[in-house]
Amino acid sequence: MAKTSGRTRGRIAARLTAAAITAALVATGASAVAAENPAKSAQSASAKAQAPSGLRSSAVADTTRNALYGFAGNGYLYSYAPDGNGGLGARVKSGENWGTEKDLTQVDHNGDGHSDGIWYRSSDGYLRYFMWDVGEFTVGGGWNTYNHIWSVGNLGGAGAGDLLARDGSGNLYIYLGYGDGKLTSRYKVGGGWGQYNQIAGNGDLTGDGKADIVARDGSGTLWLYKGTGNYKAPFEGRTRIGGGWNAYNTLISTGDLDYDGKTDLIARGNDGTLWRYSGTGNAAAPYKSRVMIGTGGWNTYRLLF
Repeated sequence: MAKTSGRTRGRIAARLTAAAITAALVATGASAVAAENPAKSAQSASAKAQAPSGLRSSAVADTTRNALYGFAGNGYLYSYAPDGNGGLGARVKSGENWGTEKDLTQVDHNGDGHSDGIWYRSSDGYLRYFMWDVGEFTVGGGWNTYNHIWSVGNLGGAGAGDLLARDGSGNLYIYLGYGDGKLTSRYKVGGGWGQYNQIAGNGDLTGDGKADIVARDGSGTLWLYKGTGNYKAPFEGRTRIGGGWNAYNTLISTGDLDYDGKTDLIARGNDGTLWRYSGTGNAAAPYKSRVMIGTGGWNTYRLLF
């Protein structure tokens, strides 16, 4: 990637402002991981930033507790911190000039229960990483081979958050995180994942200490994939949770929203309502009955993460 222009540096500064950012741009170099070739390198820009207030700690945590972020149609990025009672606090404008990104996902690198930054895939096919308090760099190019990426916790057992990526043929790959936004080369998880239109997770759903995911198929059935902690085979066979999940257009987990020590799920209804499914820690029935945490208007966001 060519050196970042002054125009691009200004765009980055504007995009990552407000509660999350203070500007002071410097040029850096960073190693890169292309979608299929991790040996390439790239020049990138880095912006000093301020971590989201009230959501940081230095201790290892049992569960993840992240803010919920959303893109509005005007390109603004807003964040909602947990309110400590199972819901969300008032929204805070956390950036602008977003809108062309295809995916954004938060990641916890050090196991303290809060995100250290975000991976995002741009329309130009580059995967980029912004680390709170440090800045932004390009991870690699060629990522438009994938139709979606997710960071759903530490799947490989090495400590840092990892990244899942699905290609157009339905193959799912895992990239292990180094803990600084950089990634290993990919490992194939398996095929057939194109049947799912939603995949979510951010921690342990079953009480065994390993990160799990849920996936919704085209019929509206939700499935549980228990994590193994082994990056070579990160999931056990699927288990049916239940049907009727096509009532939602988005499934996302920010971790433990109700502060009971178990990972929860957030679901956005087709009517724009927002719901919390509290985790039980029981693989046979991983979620309690839903609770409304947003009465409407959440469809204003193109993307929640």
